[in-house]
Amino acid sequence: MTDCVDFTVAIPTFNGESRLPQLLEQLQKQIDTEHFYWEIIVVDNNSTDNTAAVVKNYQTFWKCPYPLKYCFESKQGAAYARQKAVEEAKGTFVGFLDDDNYPALNWVAAAYKFGQAHPNAGAYGSQVHSDFEVETPENFHKIACFLAITERGSQPHLYEPRMKILPPSAGLVVRRKVWCENVPKQPFLSGRTTKSMLTSEDMEMGIHIQNSGWEIWYNPDMHIDHKIPKHRLEKEYLVSLVRGIGLARHHIRMLRLKPWQRPFILPFGILNDLHKASLYFLKNYRILKSDLVAACEMEFLLSSFISPFYLWKKSLTSWLNLP
Repeated sequence: MTDCVDFTVAIPTFNGESRLPQLLEQLQKQIDTEHFYWEIIVVDNNSTDNTAAVVKNYQTFWKCPYPLKYCFESKQGAAYARQKAVEEAKGTFVGFLDDDNYPALNWVAAAYKFGQAHPNAGAYGSQVHSDFEVETPENFHKIACFLAITERGSQPHLYEPRMKILPPSAGLVVRRKVWCENVPKQPFLSGRTTKSMLTSEDMEMGIHIQNSGWEIWYNPDMHIDHKIPKHRLEKEYLVSLVRGIGLARHHIRMLRLKPWQRPFILPFGILNDLHKASLYFLKNYRILKSDLVAACEMEFLLSSFISPFYLWKKSLTSWLNLP
């Protein structure tokens, strides 16, 4: 194995012992990778199950020409696990797969090829297809993006800053040098943990890359199936997930602005969020208890409105060192 690695597959995982085997089996079957060097790193994000033992067992019988590595990150949160992965990675490119993301057999090859062909791309995302354990409501497509489902057509396209959307971390590839030079080692958003519901840590990272002048792309040739179990489609889980995204929205919105713009834009953002939430409630209040999609959309709008007040209180509490 050479010290010069072209591509790193990074797998942040928390209690992934039941999900990792299928993913590692899929990575062992990757095709068309003979012309470059790559590696796999599993980042154990403070798991309490047998994740470490599962990886060690695979390492014992690993016969692939590309190595399977393991490292541990004790700070809970996907943002910390991804930061650890980038620090440990040797590849020019780092491709992130969650432990429930199962890539097509040519995913690694397609990811490396795209990076080589787009030297101005600091990051680029995959097509992420849903693999639901149970049937979803008819109008579920309206909130599918909250579960990282990303199907934006068959042609590559650039995520322009004015679009205000970015690819999710599932299936995302970053240029390691770009990450190291532009993404803060201490993120404001860590990702969902037992102590925090705030999410959108992947958006935070993407905006830092985009703000630095690097391009972010959608690559339709990189396909991933996102396996989504029944419990992640239950109302309690989905509403909580959407709430965490909404509560982080003020931080995400401010990141896109220059510091001098923020005080001027802030009141307009609050009023606009209140306006949207009020209109949606008046139009849909009769179905909010019975319609899963409506409940999630309402929660997102309401949490977006609350977001600046929630984050200010959180920051003040932290500054005063209150429980």
